[in-house]
Amino acid sequence: MILEEVMNEKYNYDGELGAIYSKERTKFILWTPAAEEVRLIIYSKDGREYNSTPGNIVAMESKDNGTWQTELIGDLDGVFYNYIVTNNGISNEVIDPYAKAVGVNGDRGMVVDLSSANPEGFDNDIKPEFKDATDSILYEMHIRDFSINQNSGVEEKYRGKYSGVWQKHTKIPGTEESTCLQHVKELGVTHVHLLPTFDYASVDESKLDEPQFNWGYDPKNYNVPEGSYSINPYEGKLRINEFKTMVKELHKEGIRVVMDMVYNHTFKSIDSNFNFIAPGYYYRQDSNGNLSNGSACGNELASERYMVRRYIVDSVVYWAKEYHVDGFRFDLMALHDIETMKEIRRRLDEIDKSIIMYGEGWNGGESPLKFEEAAFKKNTVKYGDMQIAAFSDDARDGIKGNVFFADDKGFVNGKKGLEEVIKFTVTASTKHDGVDYSKLNYSEFPWANEPYQTVNYVSAHDNFTLWDKLQNTNPEASKDELIRMNKLAAAIVLTSQGLVFFQAGEEFARTKVNADGTLNENSYCSPDSVNYLDWDRCLEYKSLVEYYKGLIRLRKSHKVFRMNSSSEIREKLMFLNKGVHFNEDGVVGFVLNEINCNNNCNQIVVIYNANDESVDVDLKSNGWSLLVNEDKAGNEEIQYIEQDVINVKRKSCYVLIK
Repeated sequence: MILEEVMNEKYNYDGELGAIYSKERTKFILWTPAAEEVRLIIYSKDGREYNSTPGNIVAMESKDNGTWQTELIGDLDGVFYNYIVTNNGISNEVIDPYAKAVGVNGDRGMVVDLSSANPEGFDNDIKPEFKDATDSILYEMHIRDFSINQNSGVEEKYRGKYSGVWQKHTKIPGTEESTCLQHVKELGVTHVHLLPTFDYASVDESKLDEPQFNWGYDPKNYNVPEGSYSINPYEGKLRINEFKTMVKELHKEGIRVVMDMVYNHTFKSIDSNFNFIAPGYYYRQDSNGNLSNGSACGNELASERYMVRRYIVDSVVYWAKEYHVDGFRFDLMALHDIETMKEIRRRLDEIDKSIIMYGEGWNGGESPLKFEEAAFKKNTVKYGDMQIAAFSDDARDGIKGNVFFADDKGFVNGKKGLEEVIKFTVTASTKHDGVDYSKLNYSEFPWANEPYQTVNYVSAHDNFTLWDKLQNTNPEASKDELIRMNKLAAAIVLTSQGLVFFQAGEEFARTKVNADGTLNENSYCSPDSVNYLDWDRCLEYKSLVEYYKGLIRLRKSHKVFRMNSSSEIREKLMFLNKGVHFNEDGVVGFVLNEINCNNNCNQIVVIYNANDESVDVDLKSNGWSLLVNEDKAGNEEIQYIEQDVINVKRKSCYVLIK
């Protein structure tokens, strides 16, 4: 059957797929519309016999809409299975794409009674209180990085594992300095953003005693937790239990969970399970009929096709319902069509409107998907009022410099003429008369309709860490000068509208250093020595950690830093003007008018000074409480300032309230 025939609506299927389990029977349903024959392989229940021969092979029947089905009587909980699919006379063994459990290395599906994999009390799991998407403060972490170092204080058997994420009250050995979960809790973030934790291909789970590392952007089984983070990847239920326990325990500590989802490509291409199941259907092709490569990883999933879209939506909904996941980040989101993203949002709203969505509003290369149909950052305006956010590369590169050029500078580290980009960041890329859109770095117009559609950030797993970027751009700068730049960058992000995101360890000057002493820009498969979180830096950079904590307290204390609508931003946020309030370039200031709990109006002034010298700013009225300066940040008065002219020190942010 050729691809065009499969694309026909008669092959669209809306019924259940996968291994549908009950104690009395399990029904197996696979969508493979071009197949000539499909057989179900039944293996044993022993996860360590992952090279065993089949115990039974059962012919499946061709049914409606391109499905093949069979049913086996009895309790099959824990039984491993696969399919043999024959297309064009060639037979291949494949894993069920809808498998909810797998064996070691994800090479065999497993029938599972999901309720038996729940930790005690999971049905009564209560999500932390969370009202508005703009309240999000997202902490991006890799499960292995988080606790693998012995200075994490985590019990050795749990280091680098799901259980290491939530171990309580850990400290740097021999000190009272908090690490891991306790550190994150004290920091005050609302969500941890987990780098890929679905089952990925690049780590051999049968050899976890050998040094291995990957970020996980190489999907294998989308609906199953990664096995290398389990204490025993051979036990199919255990990783499910461990993941759910991690979510439950994070919720108990007031922290929500975001999953990083990579639906734009798969690890394998021509020889992938998807391609063996429905040749040519799941992947886009170029004009020559070859697999297109908009992901720069060898293939790209065709989300606009009915059954591909359905698969992506089903997968997100499954994680939200079954695992109580609170948010989803979409890798290379512009490889997904806009309608797919809207459908995900609609389905999540039916479950819980507080579940957040955001992603990369770009792709990795040329794609056949038309620009106007793709989830590019510039097309965010097409979502209307839906909560689907895009990362702001305007903010990221405007603050610290272009990520693709190691020595390119931004606002905080010495580049001139970026004031309007910083204003654009402050307004969360929404429309505001105080921004001159002709002077932006990447955008020509406000691409977000509402602030909850923008994620402001300066560092993520990709490219250099913020600290390493600052070192590259300012090699002669002292440690104290670099800290000043780091603090200013953090202050801009945490006092701007929109969602806030930062990389784990940014708050203690995270660095990634190769064995030869060079800085690592792309550590996706580098060893632990490069990637681990070095918790000792919490002591060395204590002032920076406290500064982040203070900025987060400030943001949480004043809703005016995280307004819910662009109209409210236009009403309550006014920029200070050069020539009226100050005379220098390299300065951005604004006033926020906040109605407080006593129905009185607070005035909050925020000033960023990126210059190497202090500047005077005339606020045109006197009597201010200073909450943030070059040394401290928080929601308590550092000093009272009687006069109307404020001297803002070099490379610093000042926040004052009246």
